[in-house]
Amino acid sequence: MTQRKILVTSALPYANGSIHLGHLVEYIQTDIWVRFQKLIGNTCYYVCADDTHGTAIMLRAEKEGITPEALIERVRQEHMQDFSDFAIGFDNYYSTHSPENKEFSNLIYCRLRDAGYISSTSVKQAFDPVKNLFLPDRFIKGECPRCGAKDQYGDNCEVCGATYNPTDLKNPVSVLSGVTPIEKESEHFFMNLGQFEDFLKTWTSSGTLQAETMNKLNEWFTAGLRPWDISRDAPYFGFEIPEQPNKYFYVWLDAPVGYMASFKNLCEKRGLDFEEFWSADSQTELYHFIGKDILYFHALFWPAMLHGAGFRTPSSIFAHGFLTVDGQKMSKSRGTFITARTYLNHLNPECLRYYFAAKLGSRVDDIDLNLEDFLQRVNADLVGKVVNIASRCAGFINKRFAGQLADSLPAPELYQSFIDAGQSIAEQYANREYHRAIRDIMALADKANQYIDEQKPWVIAKQAGSDAQLQQVCTQGLNLFRVLFSYLSPVLPVMAKKVEAFFNVPLTWQPAALLATTINPYEALIQRIEPQQLTAIVEASKENLQAITTATPAKTLAEPIQETINYDDFAKVDLRIAKIVNAEQVEGAEKLLKLTLDIGEETPRTVFAGIKSAYSPEALIGRLTVMVANLAPRKMRFGLSEGMVLAAGDGSGLWILSPDSGAQAGMRVK
Repeated sequence: MTQRKILVTSALPYANGSIHLGHLVEYIQTDIWVRFQKLIGNTCYYVCADDTHGTAIMLRAEKEGITPEALIERVRQEHMQDFSDFAIGFDNYYSTHSPENKEFSNLIYCRLRDAGYISSTSVKQAFDPVKNLFLPDRFIKGECPRCGAKDQYGDNCEVCGATYNPTDLKNPVSVLSGVTPIEKESEHFFMNLGQFEDFLKTWTSSGTLQAETMNKLNEWFTAGLRPWDISRDAPYFGFEIPEQPNKYFYVWLDAPVGYMASFKNLCEKRGLDFEEFWSADSQTELYHFIGKDILYFHALFWPAMLHGAGFRTPSSIFAHGFLTVDGQKMSKSRGTFITARTYLNHLNPECLRYYFAAKLGSRVDDIDLNLEDFLQRVNADLVGKVVNIASRCAGFINKRFAGQLADSLPAPELYQSFIDAGQSIAEQYANREYHRAIRDIMALADKANQYIDEQKPWVIAKQAGSDAQLQQVCTQGLNLFRVLFSYLSPVLPVMAKKVEAFFNVPLTWQPAALLATTINPYEALIQRIEPQQLTAIVEASKENLQAITTATPAKTLAEPIQETINYDDFAKVDLRIAKIVNAEQVEGAEKLLKLTLDIGEETPRTVFAGIKSAYSPEALIGRLTVMVANLAPRKMRFGLSEGMVLAAGDGSGLWILSPDSGAQAGMRVK
């Protein structure tokens, strides 16, 4: 088999917060794939870096009274420790605030500029007169110019789906100072993405993307590729644009360049050939693992930048979904917004690696960390099945035979069946179908335990003259255990090292049987998860709500009562009991869920509701709620909304109204 040369990256975590379990879905997924490639003999490098630029970094450093450089280095050290403790095996973990990143960002920009892909124009922007800076879209909130929904960001409305400029918001306020922004003109630089449309359509349809992501890309192509604003005004923490004083690269221009910079830094450390991996005619492979929320940048902007600047483009981009905990969005108040460090303070990190692997496939699907299922699966699979094999056999070998394995296997055909299974398991790892690989590995573990149950070494040990049989049976069991761990080693690298020390030999893929050799005494590899450990994690993750509670005076309305109406006005609103027959995530929407509502009509209605922060889709199906049935349908970016569900909220989220028992779908609310 020809050895492949592969470069792999994960998305760069932003240097403005801690690593949490949602982040770890991606890094664990990537690390498993990289470890598998290395295990089967391919040359594979895994690089990443902290994403360090932007207004948010600048403002946090200012608030803490330190320099941005000091802040990002402190956060980088924290991130690196968390990743290390979760056995994420980066070959290099760097920073986008590096000389290499500045060099490549400038080079790519200048090549794009000289080729005619960059233009400039004067644009009106929201400006905070108190903070004396231009405001990014997410630092402005106000009322949607279309539907009037409050507390919407400056780029799109999560209630009705409208997209707009920050200057279109009604009653806008700066998130930083609370004052009304003013409009101010500034010259900005744009990359003309439309010039790359033909290239991007060809590239994205050539097998580089998953089928689900192609559907989203086609929507963007249909809507038209607009020029991309790649500049920001001072003050800004980042790289200044060449020959443009007080103009800085937008963070999303230099962030993906961090992949190149981190690998360049690795090349300098190890004497590798950078051009072999990044030149336009490179024969190596390049893969990016990312979350589905940053697909636009990686599948459009990034390949266009690379192509326009004369570099190679990615071989594939692998997008994944989000993490929910117990079926709902991670929540600080419920204690399910769990940081990596909080988890590490209570549990073995490889338990989470295993559980994520058992859930992860190649599709862009969300995965759920169900805490009860997590406990049961880890205890049943790792403790009850895999580790149990070694603990049932190793004691006999060490006590009765001084650690010496037999010179033959009593059931070589069983061992061969384990080796033969490696081919399909390898294909599943390679295709990122980890859940299928884990399923098949556990099926093998069941076969190994069945063999031990049938042979009963504890009975053989009591029979006179049975030493040879006992040694062979236990040697068979330990060899099956060793094969299982060779297949599990990409998922459980720390335990795999302990298994290697136990057998005194490295783990290899589809290993030959280990015979007539001495092994070390067996030491426990993993402990059972206890319910109180999970309770402790949840409790440690809960935010302190006391300050919020005591700061809010009793009997204070969140919003003033609207002007008085008469009964005739109210009677025009047709409120109906609605049964939620289906609920779905809305790709690309931060707050919306798509509801299918039955109000007794022949055809159910579709309604988009901004309640994603409070509910998982699964938790809503089958529930009754109240909807406005005679509201005119509204065309939204995500589809047609045929009504409105009633919900209450205080700005932190929305919660639907639920009728009492006895209500039925279609009943009118009076």
